[in-house]
Amino acid sequence: MPTLPPDLRRALLQLPPKEKDQLLARLVGQDALLSEQLSFRLLEGPDALEARREALRRLVDDPVRGFHQTPNDLLVILRQLQSRLAHHTRVTGAALGENELSWRLLAEVLRHQPAVLARLHGPTQPLLQHLVRRAQITISQAESLHPDYLVELADVAQAVLTGLFASGAAPLAREAGLPARLAWSD
Repeated sequence: MPTLPPDLRRALLQLPPKEKDQLLARLVGQDALLSEQLSFRLLEGPDALEARREALRRLVDDPVRGFHQTPNDLLVILRQLQSRLAHHTRVTGAALGENELSWRLLAEVLRHQPAVLARLHGPTQPLLQHLVRRAQITISQAESLHPDYLVELADVAQAVLTGLFASGAAPLAREAGLPARLAWSD
């Protein structure tokens, strides 16, 4: 994002309040993400974060349970859900929420779709590669969190890694250097 030159910044700050308010409203209205961030911070209240997170939990739990025509159908759903989780983080600034929900999503897929994930072959390879890549990203994101949060995430994270190494994704996980045991899960 470009920064304002110091002269323009000073001139903007010297505008009359009414004019500044009009400019601010116009600028905020042009950026959908900024509008949603401000709505979350200024209008929704302190319980909004947990309510949003609970809605995402239900969203994560539901679609991975059903039957999918192809592994690619499941992959499309996973990508859409992961996009929603990332958007949640951009709006709320709650990195812990995205990480917790990402682990939950991976765990739900491993638990509810064992037949699809059982072997590595042509149709399942993109899905299994996505799961391994997502696990790597989620580990990296988790390691940037406060150590106290790692204790909360350790069980589900270790279950996901165990599930990946017990599925058709095992060769891909080994090739990607995914750890079979997390250092912070002990």
